[in-house]
Amino acid sequence: MKIRDFMITDVITATKDTTIKQLLRTLVENKIGGVPVIDDNNRLMGAVSDGDIIRYLQPRGRTVYDMFSLVLVNEKEDFRYKINSSINDTAENFMRKKDLYKVHPEDEIEKVLNIFSNHHIKKVPVVDNDSKLIGVISRGDLIRFISTSIIANSDDET
Repeated sequence: MKIRDFMITDVITATKDTTIKQLLRTLVENKIGGVPVIDDNNRLMGAVSDGDIIRYLQPRGRTVYDMFSLVLVNEKEDFRYKINSSINDTAENFMRKKDLYKVHPEDEIEKVLNIFSNHHIKKVPVVDNDSKLIGVISRGDLIRFISTSIIANSDDET
């Protein structure tokens, strides 16, 4: 089975200039956990997941006080400050560029199965030979495809 047989071609994307605010809106409105980041020529530049955003918004350098309640207040203030000061930061500042796994439409299904099973990734971009984004595969898409295939084959046998 080839990747092209079950990849999703209607891909929601971002650019390096997409802000955290825009990314959050996109993820929530579309009920997705991440987006590929593309350039003006639709070439894959990186990826941003909900986890990348959470890690980026994590306040750093917390001060620990002797009293438990002051630590909680300080963390809340740090988090609010980090969100307010970062809301217009762009994807370029925190998108994943290294260890970016991708597949081609002619690759066999085993390649994406291997990526999902060995790495903590929810989606894998599908690119052509020029690194232009042409689709995406999520773990859920793959599970649905496998499940449908297994159910269809078992129904044929009964």
